[in-house]
Amino acid sequence: MIRRQNPGLEQALQKARHYCAYQERCHSEVKEKLYSLGLRKTEVEEGISRLIEENYLNEERFAIQFAGGRFRMKQWGRVKIRYALKQKQVGEYCIGKALAVIDEETYKKTLEKLAEDKWETLRDEQNTFARRRKLQDYLLQRGYEPGLTAEIIDSFKSPQEP
Repeated sequence: MIRRQNPGLEQALQKARHYCAYQERCHSEVKEKLYSLGLRKTEVEEGISRLIEENYLNEERFAIQFAGGRFRMKQWGRVKIRYALKQKQVGEYCIGKALAVIDEETYKKTLEKLAEDKWETLRDEQNTFARRRKLQDYLLQRGYEPGLTAEIIDSFKSPQEP
């Protein structure tokens, strides 16, 4: 007896293929899309496995692309990228691979440029302590590591300081 495929599943998979071909997607985004198309849990799991087999879904590839894009375009730090990937339920191994792709020298140059630009916007702040604190808060909010931000902030001296 020939097993026939569920026509709803095939249509949903075709839409999911198009959804994944448009840009890299993580597993949780595709699951959400398949559920929104009216599939049940078993059909969603089967659909996910077929998309992985057909190489439409690859979580490692997604994580690398996501981390690179967020760093280059939005200038996010590693902490913020890690958190965003965890929010998308990406595995720790893939997160580690993605963060390793970010070039250390470029990362530090980007951090320095962000710090310099923000330092200039804070030049009206008279209190040096408050100015440094605002710069630190800004860099931490962008997702950069506390140790690196402290190094950068220590390199800034105001004209009043010796």
